[in-house]
Amino acid sequence: MTNRATETRSVVVEREIAHPPEKLWRALTQPHLIEEWLMKNDFKPTVGHRFNLRGEWGGVLDCEVLAIEPNKTLSYTWNFKHDDAAYDLQSVVTFTLTPTGTGTLLRMEQTGFRPDQKQAYGGAHAGWKQFFAKLEEVLARTD
Repeated sequence: MTNRATETRSVVVEREIAHPPEKLWRALTQPHLIEEWLMKNDFKPTVGHRFNLRGEWGGVLDCEVLAIEPNKTLSYTWNFKHDDAAYDLQSVVTFTLTPTGTGTLLRMEQTGFRPDQKQAYGGAHAGWKQFFAKLEEVLARTD
């Protein structure tokens, strides 16, 4: 009996955002702002805090804060249980904020996609680009 390969793939989306890290951090960690660009949630910026992200499509993601370094790094699990095991996802999302001369380089890496999860992988690629576009709109209209 052979073990299935446990290699996984990552989605990485990077965007230069013309706002300081502190402002971006608020949008990543304040529940009412997270809801505006990502999903409804009961997030708290505390390591070990378990929370849900609730998508407009009715899906619920089970999450737990893994690491937090204010204005620099935020990491949490992003797990989705589905009736069809092919859509089950055990992943980790990590945001990294790096100050630049004109604002912040925001890097999002979502790790944990199995090789057979091509649809979820492609969906995440497209989804994060849409989330980031919404994030920029939220940043533009908040102080």
